[in-house]
Amino acid sequence: MSWQAYVDDHLMCEIEGNHLTAAAIIGHDGSVWAQSDSFPQFKPEEISAIMNDFNEPGSLAPTGLHLGGMKYMVIQGEPGAVIRGKKGTGGVTVKKTIMALIIGIYDEPMTPGQCNVVVERLGDYLNDQGY
Repeated sequence: MSWQAYVDDHLMCEIEGNHLTAAAIIGHDGSVWAQSDSFPQFKPEEISAIMNDFNEPGSLAPTGLHLGGMKYMVIQGEPGAVIRGKKGTGGVTVKKTIMALIIGIYDEPMTPGQCNVVVERLGDYLNDQGY
């Protein structure tokens, strides 16, 4: 299966009638493996800051998580595994796998929990596969 199929079929899929706004699979080095058409153009330093927070949990909390120029307030996650951010009625979930970051961006009516399930389920699967 191609990386784009993982984004299209597993991240941008329907969950209880809702969809993510945007999604991507990005290598730890910031290279894009696959992304939805709607995924924002991000800066390399934004991915570096996210990777740094996985290595030093809490480092993003004071400044927020930035992605595509949007700032998300960092909310509870799982140190070293998941970062969650909130902005208005939407937010972002970032799951770190062995080789990549799985990123899902959502807005109402999708709930934070639905986004977490979609992103983290694929991340767990890819970890199990060695990715």
